[in-house]
Amino acid sequence: MIALIGSGTAAADVKIGFLAGFTGPLKSLAPGMYKGAKLAAKHVNDQGGILDGQQIVMPSGDSTCSDVTAAVEAATHLVEDEKVLAIVGPLCSGAAIAVYKNVTIPAGITVVSPSATSPAITSLDDGDLVFRASPSDVYQGGIMARLLLSKGIKQIVITYVDNDWGKGISAELSSAFEAAGGKVAGNMPHEEGKSDYSDVIRSLSASGVDTLIVLAYANGSGQTILRQAVESGAFDQFVGGDGMASNTLIAAIGSDKLRGMIVTKPGAPDSTGARVFNKFAWGSNLNPAGAFVGQSYDAAFLLALAIEKNGSADRTGIAQALRAVATPPGEFILPGEWAKAIALIKAGKAINYEGATGSLDFDEAGDVSGVIIEMGVNVREGSFIEFGQVK
Repeated sequence: MIALIGSGTAAADVKIGFLAGFTGPLKSLAPGMYKGAKLAAKHVNDQGGILDGQQIVMPSGDSTCSDVTAAVEAATHLVEDEKVLAIVGPLCSGAAIAVYKNVTIPAGITVVSPSATSPAITSLDDGDLVFRASPSDVYQGGIMARLLLSKGIKQIVITYVDNDWGKGISAELSSAFEAAGGKVAGNMPHEEGKSDYSDVIRSLSASGVDTLIVLAYANGSGQTILRQAVESGAFDQFVGGDGMASNTLIAAIGSDKLRGMIVTKPGAPDSTGARVFNKFAWGSNLNPAGAFVGQSYDAAFLLALAIEKNGSADRTGIAQALRAVATPPGEFILPGEWAKAIALIKAGKAINYEGATGSLDFDEAGDVSGVIIEMGVNVREGSFIEFGQVK
């Protein structure tokens, strides 16, 4: 599509792709994440656009979170047919790794995932093209272990979805929990998409441990396992990772039955950037506390800043520019401060984006530290509620 700008010259749209599991076991998270990314594009477009007046458009693709072939096909469409300059996503680690290896790295596409947290992504041979706006599960697993032990939970059993994400966070949680003096009495993988997990529940409950950790997906195996575990009466305490942080889980099982459940997820610190984003989000009818909503905004806004810094609608150079706009030194840029940012870039001055989820100071592998939030169940409202950052 060609849009006419005030000078009478023509400017092509700048395309940033968005790739997430709009279907599959995390389908309830994708719409809020997409809306967060599109809010970033709106802030750019409403403040004069990008690259001297061009508009950002954000074609999307469905990575499903469960079908890597479909994820690769969706990414290929964005790269080859839509001609995107960069991509926000994918949502899930297995789909992300397949997309990166088969599509984006060979094509020289810079990607920022809001939510793919598998430790395996850190060691990819990616040519410095893969970045994340959420911390690796190496970090989250350790934080979860510390949180559980602080609550007096000294023995746990774990079931995890048998994919890159599940394996990674289970391994990190187990290692950290036992290193700190806890005991993992059982740790079992399970297959996504089954209707009956009674064998897993029966095997883990035989340990006599009353705390069950479910590292799976709120719209998939995680929901089924949790429902059947509740019905079994074998466990008193339930804990979930970020894949379970969806209100659809509570609606499906019942808040009274999940009273006391603990969930952790990457979140936002108490910072100026977070407060600014929260105001923007609520004003756009978007819950800023939704899982990976802030990270999706940050990923999209950072890629826009990188494209502007790079100075052309060219894929080459975006990754290097991304590091320049995301890390010190430079004047702070907060969510929504697009006009300020491009004025500084055009003046040749350095900028440092401080986002909805805090500082995004990428390390050599493209990872960030971030913060982990504890969540619980608001029984009266039938929803998850944030208790704050786990220190």
